Amino acid sequence: MSAAKQNTAASLSTLELERNGFPELHGGNLSVRIAATEAERDAAQALRYRVFYEEMGAHPDPETLRLKRDSDEFDAVADHLLVIDNSIASDARGVVGTYRLVQSDAAAKIGHFYSSSEYDISPLTEFPGRLLEVGRSCVDKNYRGRAAMQLLWRGIASYIFLHRIDVLFGCASLPGTDPDSMADELTYLYHNHLAPPALRVKALPERRVEMLRTDPHSLDFRKCLTRLPPLIKGYLRLGGYVGDGAVIDPQFNTTDVAVLVKSELLADKYYRHYERRLRDALD
Repeated sequence: MSAAKQNTAASLSTLELERNGFPELHGGNLSVRIAATEAERDAAQALRYRVFYEEMGAHPDPETLRLKRDSDEFDAVADHLLVIDNSIASDARGVVGTYRLVQSDAAAKIGHFYSSSEYDISPLTEFPGRLLEVGRSCVDKNYRGRAAMQLLWRGIASYIFLHRIDVLFGCASLPGTDPDSMADELTYLYHNHLAPPALRVKALPERRVEMLRTDPHSLDFRKCLTRLPPLIKGYLRLGGYVGDGAVIDPQFNTTDVAVLVKSELLADKYYRHYERRLRDALD
C-alpha cells in the first residue's frame, strides 16, 4: 500500500474508532458488523453448529452435541464478524453469517493460533507485521449468494483498515476427507498459488497430505476453479496464496489448506470505497 493510502487508512481508522468503533456496513436488508453481545456470539456459535455439524457432517463430541454449539477456546478472545438480516431482526435473531477473527494479541492469550495445530506457521509469526487469523466462516444455506459473501469481505477489509493488519491467514476447507477425490483441485492450488518462501507455511509432518497429486500440465484450470469452494476462490481472486501441504480434519469432515493474503491486496480492492466514505464524513 502506498504511503498516501496508509495515511488515509490511518485517518479513517481514527475517525471511525472515535465515532462508532467498527462501522456497520449495509447491503439491502443485510448488514455486517462485529458481535457486541453474548447473545450475538452465541447466535454465531449456533449457526456454526447447524452448518458444520448438521449440514456438513462434522462429528460432535458429547458436550457440543448437548449444547448444539460449535465453540472452542478461541471464541472467548476473538472478534466475531456477523452478517445480519435486518428484515428478521437487527440483533442476535437475525444472524445469518459469521467469520471468526483472531489478532496476534488475542492468540497470545491462548498461547498459539488455531492454525498451528495443523501447520508450522513460524514464517508468519516471525513476519514483522500484524497478523489476523480468520476462520470458522459460514453462511446460512438460504443466504449463500453473492450479497452475503461480499458483505463478509467488506467487513474484513474494514477490520484490516481499523487494526492496521499486514497479513491475514487461516485454514480453508474442501469438503470430504479423501484427498484423491480432490486431487485435481489440490494440484491446481499447489502448482498455481503456492506462497512465496518467505510466507510459506507448511503442514506439520505428522499431518501432511501431499497436494501435488497429478500432472499439473494436464489440468483443466477452469474446471478446477469451478470445483473449489467459494471461500477459497475468494482468497484467490484477492491474490491469495496457499501453504505447502494439506491436512485432513476428521472432526469436521474436511481437507484443509492454509491460505494467506497480504492485506494491501484486499485493501486495494476496497480502497476507493473507504476513500469515498472518508471524504463524505469530512464534508
